[in-house]
Amino acid sequence: MSPIRILVVDDHPIVRDGIRGVFSGDGEFEVVGEAADGADAVHQTQQLGPDVVLMDLRMPTMGGVEAIQRLRQLGHPARVLVLTTYDSDRDVLPAIEAGATGYLLKDSPRGELVRAVRAAHAGQAVLSPAVAGTLMGRVGDQKNSALSPRELEVLRLVAAGGTNRSIARQLFVSEATVKTHLLHLYNKLGVRDRAAAVSAAYERGLLG
Repeated sequence: MSPIRILVVDDHPIVRDGIRGVFSGDGEFEVVGEAADGADAVHQTQQLGPDVVLMDLRMPTMGGVEAIQRLRQLGHPARVLVLTTYDSDRDVLPAIEAGATGYLLKDSPRGELVRAVRAAHAGQAVLSPAVAGTLMGRVGDQKNSALSPRELEVLRLVAAGGTNRSIARQLFVSEATVKTHLLHLYNKLGVRDRAAAVSAAYERGLLG
């Protein structure tokens, strides 16, 4: 099998060196390049065609969220795994909504980072426990509020039998973003799964 091609994006050279060191010597991975800001990350991704981009968030010139949005607009297939020190909802939610496949903190163990890159490459959503807790807390704050237009759109696609993967493809977002929308709408509807969400939506007249 071909190695998983990785682009490392961080404005601190020592951090980039450390990340490169995690994957060096492992034939399963190949670090194909480095970038120090979001604009360079977009350029390098187009030039080098990595499978997974390890993206910091707060960088000069262009931040990680804007870079993720730009890559999605360009239709680049690379998976973006955010690797940052920030776990507040003002950092997590914009990154996930922009299209990040996963969100990991820099203090994660080496093995967790390796597993996360492997999972991101496979298209699986990756969230560190602290980030998952942040998302769940945000979801809890939204209980009983109205569904957003995008949540209704996701719900309609679920009702039509769509999988997370197919919904993500139709809406041009990541599977992690679809899962986040599902968490929100489950909580707002007071349900725990897809079937119950669809049933509750019909009962409330949200789906015609």
